[in-house]
Amino acid sequence: MAFSFFAIAIFLFLTLDSDYASSPVYAANSEGVEITYGSVVKLMHERTKFRLHSHDVPYGSGSGQQSVTSFPNVDDANSYWIVRPVPETYDKQGDIIKSGTVIKLQHMRTRRWLHSHLHASPISGNMEVSCFGGDSDSDTGDFWRLEIEGSGKIWRQDQRIRLRHVDTSGYLHSHDKKYNRIAGGQQEVCGVREKRADNVWLAAEGVYLPITDSK
Repeated sequence: MAFSFFAIAIFLFLTLDSDYASSPVYAANSEGVEITYGSVVKLMHERTKFRLHSHDVPYGSGSGQQSVTSFPNVDDANSYWIVRPVPETYDKQGDIIKSGTVIKLQHMRTRRWLHSHLHASPISGNMEVSCFGGDSDSDTGDFWRLEIEGSGKIWRQDQRIRLRHVDTSGYLHSHDKKYNRIAGGQQEVCGVREKRADNVWLAAEGVYLPITDSK
């Protein structure tokens, strides 16, 4: 891969809180691995198999913030996201994440947060999804509620999930409508308020922190 699991492990080691800097990290290579805070994951759109993606290119309309798409290539480094807790909780790196929990997703390359608002998305006119802010710049527009499909209560790699934006109630959504002027056949990512087959995602490739808390 162009950006190897080893490189991500080094990144995690350098950015972990001091209490967890000595914790091991491992690449997820089997189903059922727990997704914990501090892990780096790619989110795969279930129907199209594209990965949630961003890069330092602004939208030409709407908010003008950093664009978010879904991308067909599995090995692209701009599709890695760090799973973070919201500041108001006592959750920490290595903790499990239960269904119904509000989380944040930080784009690993640009350090901006997965964000949404009421600006219209470029292709479908739904709610725009962007990347915004930085390490010390975040607001409630970066908050997403994890909804696990089925009977599972803890987020695992093989579970179907939805992410619902707290401020707008829009589900993270993609579809097979592609941008004409963006290389690689990238698809639009947006927010829609209805539950649909096109707002189901799965955690795919990534490097996961082992559980450090049994709660």
